[in-house]
Amino acid sequence: MTSRATEPETRPVVCIAGDGIGPEIMPAALEAIDSAVRGAYGSSKGIEWREALAGKRAFHETGSPLPPETLDAIRAAGAALKGPLETPVGGGIRSLNVALRQTLDLYACVRPVRYFEGVPAPVKHPERVDIVIFRENTEDVYAGIEWREGTPEALKVIRFLNEEMACAVSEDSVWGSSR
Repeated sequence: MTSRATEPETRPVVCIAGDGIGPEIMPAALEAIDSAVRGAYGSSKGIEWREALAGKRAFHETGSPLPPETLDAIRAAGAALKGPLETPVGGGIRSLNVALRQTLDLYACVRPVRYFEGVPAPVKHPERVDIVIFRENTEDVYAGIEWREGTPEALKVIRFLNEEMACAVSEDSVWGSSR
């Protein structure tokens, strides 16, 4: 049997700094994640961060707020970390977050909840808290179907609810709907 040196296992993860405070907070986020991985796995595992563009910077540099290269990189890596994204006004995308969700078929919101010793908690036995909340993000604003106040689409929904369903919905309502 031949012996070969064991190289650390690294996982590629796409990193999208994003807009606004994104470029400011992303370095700290990457450092925290790298530290957590080192704490859990020592030097046997790590993350290879691969920068990609989305949002304002992407729009200014490539002409697209969500370049195909970014989507290809995320598909190839199978994982991404993104900062806050601002959808540039006037593009063909209503929301970059919805576009990412729909294009990559992302629908699960997984929120692990557990107690960390020493952190104040508003329950009697916080050490017993260890749950995972799963939410399917396919409805409401996650579907990307939204109508501004006063638009023909919003007024049509309001008319239907008021006339056919005997509701009392104001015409100054804004709507998000599942598809």
